[in-house]
Amino acid sequence: MSMFNPPHPGELLKTGYIDELNLSIAKVALMLGVSRKTVYDIINCKAAISPVMALKIAKAFNSDAEFWMNLQVKYDLFNAKRTTNLDDVQILYG
Repeated sequence: MSMFNPPHPGELLKTGYIDELNLSIAKVALMLGVSRKTVYDIINCKAAISPVMALKIAKAFNSDAEFWMNLQVKYDLFNAKRTTNLDDVQILYG
């Protein structure tokens, strides 16, 4: 198992898109049709990127919704592996 901690997709959205393009939170919120708080929560890793948000980000920044969803899944799965105790889970043998 890799110990590499994948970044929250909001970090990439902030550094690779919002900062790079010198956009304000208000401008991005307007582009995505969401509140500034929603954008703030995503880029500060307080909210996950939902499938709907992935579609909006993909359209606004001419990228791919699957890319954003894959980032979110990798982040979520890494954190689940670190915090989930599987000791009581039984293995089904076929």
